[in-house]
Amino acid sequence: MANQSQDQAQEIRNIPKVELLFEENIEKFNQMAAGGKAPDLRNTNLSNMDLRHARLKGLDLSGCYLKGADMRGVDLSGCNLQGVSMEKAKISGCLFPDNVSLEEVKFSVEYGTRIRTSPIIKELHIIMALTQGIYKLVQEASARIK
Repeated sequence: MANQSQDQAQEIRNIPKVELLFEENIEKFNQMAAGGKAPDLRNTNLSNMDLRHARLKGLDLSGCYLKGADMRGVDLSGCNLQGVSMEKAKISGCLFPDNVSLEEVKFSVEYGTRIRTSPIIKELHIIMALTQGIYKLVQEASARIK
């Protein structure tokens, strides 16, 4: 069983782009990601890694294990975070995708639960923004009438 786990870890490390993260060669990883060669990070164990400078925006991180990872200030917008676990991860300043609720992030960081994404959350953000815009227009119109 331990050999199987080690073999899986070695298999993940053998993927060139992922290997760059394990070797903490963030600059080269970012160059490849920016060049449109999106790394396949699905189901990868990135626990306890320093990802503060990694360009992860828009990548598929589904199923990733990020326990204790340092992700402060990382832009995760556009990322697929379905099934991600972030127990005890440092997430201060992270920008999360619109389809992930604050509660999902909180429970994942505090208890290690897997994040559930929902397109409805993104739609609710749009509705809230539109409602706020309409409210502001009504207030301005009311002020002009007085």
